[in-house]
Amino acid sequence: MRHMKIKLGVGAAVVLLAVGFLAYAGVRKAQVYYMEVDQFLADHDAQGQRVRLCGTVADGSIQRNESDLSLKFELAGREHRIPVHYSGQVPDLFAAGGEVVVEGTLGGDGVFEAATLMTKCASKYKPEDYPAKKTETGK
Repeated sequence: MRHMKIKLGVGAAVVLLAVGFLAYAGVRKAQVYYMEVDQFLADHDAQGQRVRLCGTVADGSIQRNESDLSLKFELAGREHRIPVHYSGQVPDLFAAGGEVVVEGTLGGDGVFEAATLMTKCASKYKPEDYPAKKTETGK
């Protein structure tokens, strides 16, 4: 009977450790919503994996091909740039100097193949300042 309790205890501990590790690994991977361009280029483990990159569309780098709805541009970080290729519907707010998030993988040719292109809204939404309402007593 005692051997049975020990076996069950060890089995439960192994299962709990495995579940804990999987939960930790999942949370750690999901923590980063996107990477900056410079961070991505410095992190060689991230290259070849599907990631989200955030950066600024470099001025003068946009090349559109209307026949196949493809787009080429450079995504700029603070120090480095990475060429991006995207095929699909381009958001209305996409423009040079704007912040974008692209999701995809880095190809062997050094071009980031984006499957998703999202623009970031530069404006901050703030409620308008309204004058304080007077109470019925006039205060």
